[in-house]
Amino acid sequence: IVWLIVSGIPMAVGNAVIGVVCCITIIGIPFGRQFFKIAKLALLPFGATVR
Repeated sequence: IVWLIVSGIPMAVGNAVIGVVCCITIIGIPFGRQFFKIAKLALLPFGATVR
């Protein structure tokens, strides 16, 4: 719960915003998709795997 409040939510929101900004251009869409994956991982990293 401490992780979620102190670091998880701010990092997830920041990565989601950067993902939206990257998805504005066609070239940035792959990077934006990866930022969305990182945002999900930043929210609850415990027990998650990266593929």
